Amino acid sequence: MKRGARRILLTGASSGIGRALALRYASEGRSLALFGRDAARLEAVAAECRTKGAEADVTVADVRDRRGMAVRIAEADAREPLDLVIANAGVSTGLSPGQIVEDPEAVRGALSINVNGVFNTVEPAIEAMCARRRGQIAVVGSMAGLRGLPYSPAYCASKAAVHLYADSLRGALAPHGVHVSLIVPGFVTTPMTARLKAWQPGRMSDARAAEIIMRGLDKRAAVIAFPLFVYYAMKLFSLLPPRAVDSAMRLFEVAVPQTHEREEP
Repeated sequence: MKRGARRILLTGASSGIGRALALRYASEGRSLALFGRDAARLEAVAAECRTKGAEADVTVADVRDRRGMAVRIAEADAREPLDLVIANAGVSTGLSPGQIVEDPEAVRGALSINVNGVFNTVEPAIEAMCARRRGQIAVVGSMAGLRGLPYSPAYCASKAAVHLYADSLRGALAPHGVHVSLIVPGFVTTPMTARLKAWQPGRMSDARAAEIIMRGLDKRAAVIAFPLFVYYAMKLFSLLPPRAVDSAMRLFEVAVPQTHEREEP
């Protein structure tokens, strides 16, 4: 490894923000442990990372599999101690115009990946990092975790949960030398947002998002939110009268595709 390089484990590395982060870190010559479910796409990302001079190993895993993730993360740490673990894997789900209730199976599928998947990624890394008294954990949240949106109840709930989890971990682990960062992206051009039919203010490329995230993580920022005007707008909405904000949000026609994911792998 190059001098100053770090060992990074990244879930959801085969597409979207995860792929963009892997490629951005690869250009820095860092050692990557890439986790994902699609072996072909994951290996393709790893191959791109290697052409940029990075070391990249691939692990096909489902973040819903608690025991499997614990084993595989321990193996990745044994190969080379992990400096940074990024819990990035996630899915979106929501309502289409005229739909009132989300499909219970889709709701539980989203929660299983977005919440349990974060726990299953973070928990196995904590003990080893605390024992070494160094390391960093990053959790990918969303602007949707700052204030409930009427067209995506379960997704908002899942992201709000991991926001509080990251906030809590940050205070709990700091005395042990482990830093925790919460990543709060707005709209980023990914396969996920390509399926979303809605106004997407401040949308940026996945490469630009990866650059912002990497710089924030290198500074060990507690919260990495972008774009800031959306972040502060969502913060403001959470302080305004709820019914007024709900009424305003219902003026926008939004269609959020239902996830096909389910609770069990």
